[in-house]
Amino acid sequence: MAKKDSKKKDAKKGSKKTPKVRIGVVDTMFARYDMGQAACDELAICPGYGTTFKVISKTVPGFKDLAVAALNLIEEDGCSIVIALGMPGSAPIDKQCAHEAAQGIMQAQLFTGTPILEVFVHEDEASDPKVLASVFENRSRKHARNAYWMLFEPEQLRRRAGQGIRQGFDDAGPLQLK
Repeated sequence: MAKKDSKKKDAKKGSKKTPKVRIGVVDTMFARYDMGQAACDELAICPGYGTTFKVISKTVPGFKDLAVAALNLIEEDGCSIVIALGMPGSAPIDKQCAHEAAQGIMQAQLFTGTPILEVFVHEDEASDPKVLASVFENRSRKHARNAYWMLFEPEQLRRRAGQGIRQGFDDAGPLQLK
């Protein structure tokens, strides 16, 4: 009888439930800041991390590769939402390529019916490296939190509607009408 009881205890120990909800994070090697790590760090402090949801992350070479990687996170890994993080450079061709990459991300959203939050930080958003690093960190974390709220606390987004909330720089605030 003791042998049976120990088998039951062992079975219970090994029966940790795998979270059914998956949040995808895809970032790039080209970015000059580890945006994916910032997003994953933010998700790790959200309620339910590891029990209610888990994070699946991938890294691709550049932002033009984000759409396919996001699509794969949805179709192959079962992600309910994806955060796609990248950094376009400052040259005119980089801005054109960023637009095309954004179009690919939008098509992947429409194709799958799954939200993909495009999180781009343009290299020329700030000339001071400390300011630019702050934009990377802030935007990556805030969009990760937005993804969490979209899935688990949509009322958080509703509460902030019309408030001029930004990701990256200071909030603009709501219009002040006289």
